Amino acid sequence: MIKIAMIGAGSIGFTRGLLRDILTVPEFADAEFRFMDISPQNLEMAASLCRKTITENGLPARIQTTTHQREAVCGADYVICTARVGGLEAFAHDIEIPLKYGVDQCVGDTLGPGGIFYALRTIPVLLDIAADMRELAPGALLLNYSNPMAMNMWAVRRAGGVRAVGLCHGVQGGHALIAQALGLPAEEVDYVCAGINHQTWYIQVTHKGKDMLPFLLEAMEKDPEIARDEPCRIDILRRFGYFSTESNGHLSEYLPWYRKRPAELNRWISDTAWIHGRTAGYLNECRKSRHEYEQHYAEWLAQPAEHITPAQRSHEHASYILEGIETGRTYRGHFNVGNSGLITNLPRGCTVELPCYADATGINPAWSGPLPMACAATCRVSINVQEMAVEAALTGNRELVKLAVLHDPLTGAVCNPEEVWAMCDEMFDALAPWMPQFNSEGRTWPDISQPNAGVLRAVQAAGDYRPPSLR
Repeated sequence: MIKIAMIGAGSIGFTRGLLRDILTVPEFADAEFRFMDISPQNLEMAASLCRKTITENGLPARIQTTTHQREAVCGADYVICTARVGGLEAFAHDIEIPLKYGVDQCVGDTLGPGGIFYALRTIPVLLDIAADMRELAPGALLLNYSNPMAMNMWAVRRAGGVRAVGLCHGVQGGHALIAQALGLPAEEVDYVCAGINHQTWYIQVTHKGKDMLPFLLEAMEKDPEIARDEPCRIDILRRFGYFSTESNGHLSEYLPWYRKRPAELNRWISDTAWIHGRTAGYLNECRKSRHEYEQHYAEWLAQPAEHITPAQRSHEHASYILEGIETGRTYRGHFNVGNSGLITNLPRGCTVELPCYADATGINPAWSGPLPMACAATCRVSINVQEMAVEAALTGNRELVKLAVLHDPLTGAVCNPEEVWAMCDEMFDALAPWMPQFNSEGRTWPDISQPNAGVLRAVQAAGDYRPPSLR
């Protein structure tokens, strides 16, 4: 029986999906799940719906619920983090304050002012999870889904002292889009991706051994849906020669070229869905659907539970990693790990996303060599920002935060230094309740780069820490 702690389990839809995926593996039928969230209401809804799934599928798995992180982590084999620190309240500041200064973000969870400040408040939480794991679950594996992935995982490797891997589904989503454009079954399209999270590049695309990269641009330009919804991604493909993993809206906000002139923005976005680039698209989508679970909970609870079958298993990596490690059945996916020379023209130590294999020996990254020059150049610009932001998160250096934002490509395209400093000061003030490593003078409180600092528990005890689930 494996024991799985899920931190941020009040993210109901994601939690239900991960549980169903894990329970499709026959060896995990008796798994013990520890659901933890600081929202008792969301926690109860998630647990009730998941228990219904377990019961109606006749499985011996069980769920324990708690609002105490240490209780969930104690003795766990795996810890899955899906927490969104600060919820919608903090997320709104990430988007709306920079917009006042002309920095137009669609999602704001990876780079830019929004992504940087998101990292500043998420990293202390992840390091506190790591501290609990070192004490209460030595040897457990942390599977992190919380963004900003690259910065979070970099900080965990530097100061966490635990085994950890970062997981995202962007590679799988882009693969499906490539197969659609080529008019081929997705299972017949092989690929290799390498880069950094949300800027990972399909450096190989083949079909039955044939190189499909030369045909990809024309195929995407001729697909009416893709041409309408992905103009930024197609433009990058046209100029770089390689397709990037993330949605049009995501990619456009990591670059200095597409969102800096409001008059040109409509050229590079599509209004068909928030992921295609609308200003504050994801924030507005979350606001619109924030009460979805409360509204539908009774209805879902009354419906028959889904029958758990392998055919319903999603493309999320977590269950396959657990299966590979526990059963020895090898799984290949694209994960976020430290760059130990795996991508030779990106800095050592940064977080890279590339092919990895999960089996009975653990998680084994594959060497990818150099990225194409333009792809590497774009990634390095982001890595420069990430490196400063991680150092600032670990030391409480406010000035380094401002320098990180100053070097952000989109921010630098629209703001002068005085505007960057003013914007950051405003964000520090608004987001102070979720950033315990900073105080008003900019000194560290406490130094979370030191093990066992207990940052999260210190702030919880003071009644200041409020990271509800996104929904």
